[in-house]
Amino acid sequence: MLETQSIALFLILLPIVAFLYASVGHGGASGYLALMALFSFVPETMKPTALVLNLFVAGISFYYYYKGGYFNKKLFLSFAIASIPLAFLGGTIEIDASIYKKLLAVLLVFAILKMLNVFGKESESIKEVKLWQGLLVGGIIGFFSGLIGIGGGIILTPLILLLHWGNMKEAAAVSALFIWVNSAAGLVGQLSSGVKLEIETFVLVLVALIGGVLGGYFGSKKINNQSLRYILAFVLLIACVKLFFK
Repeated sequence: MLETQSIALFLILLPIVAFLYASVGHGGASGYLALMALFSFVPETMKPTALVLNLFVAGISFYYYYKGGYFNKKLFLSFAIASIPLAFLGGTIEIDASIYKKLLAVLLVFAILKMLNVFGKESESIKEVKLWQGLLVGGIIGFFSGLIGIGGGIILTPLILLLHWGNMKEAAAVSALFIWVNSAAGLVGQLSSGVKLEIETFVLVLVALIGGVLGGYFGSKKINNQSLRYILAFVLLIACVKLFFK
C-alpha cells in the first residue's frame, strides 16, 4: 500500500503523463506503467489499470484528431484487422513478473525515443501500406499490447513515420484509435482469464482525464511543450532502469 505522500505525488504526475501522451495521439499506457513501476505497483494491478486508462485517454485524443480531419481509415484498418484478435489473445496470457518487467523495460525505450522526438521527422513522399505489412505489423504489436498492457501506439507511430506510411498527424490519429481497440481487446482478454478491476482504477481514470482532455486538444492544435517531454523521458528512463535491474 502506498503512503499518503506517495499517493499524492503519483496523482500529480498521472495527469501530466496523460497530457503529454494524448498530445501526440497516445493513450499513455507505457507512461502509466512506468509510473506504477516507480511506485512499486504489482504487475497484476498494473496491466488492467493501464488499459482502462488507455481507453479513456486514447479515446479523447482520437476524438480531437478525428475532428481535426487527420484520421486515415484505410491506414488504420490495415493494422487493426490482425491486431484486435491478437491483443485479445495476449491479454489472456499471464507471464512471470520478472519477464513482464523486462519486456516492459524494452518497450519503454520506444516511449523514451518518441518523447525525445527521435521519430519526429516527416517524409514528403507517403507510401501505401501493403496488406501483408499491415497484418504482420498490426498482429505483432497487438499481441504484445495485450500481453504487456499497452495499446501499441508507442511502437506503431514510429514505424508509420520511419517507413513513410503517413505524416505526423495521420500517425497520431491512427495510433489513437489503434490504441483504443487494442486496449479494449486486451482488457477483455484479461477479464475473461479472471483478472479483476480494482475500484481505485476508476479514481485514477478521473485524474488522468484532466490531462488527457487538455493534451488531446492542444496536441491536435499543433501546440506542445518539449521541455515537459524531456522531463517525462527522464522519468521513463529511471523506470526503465529500475525494471531492468530490480
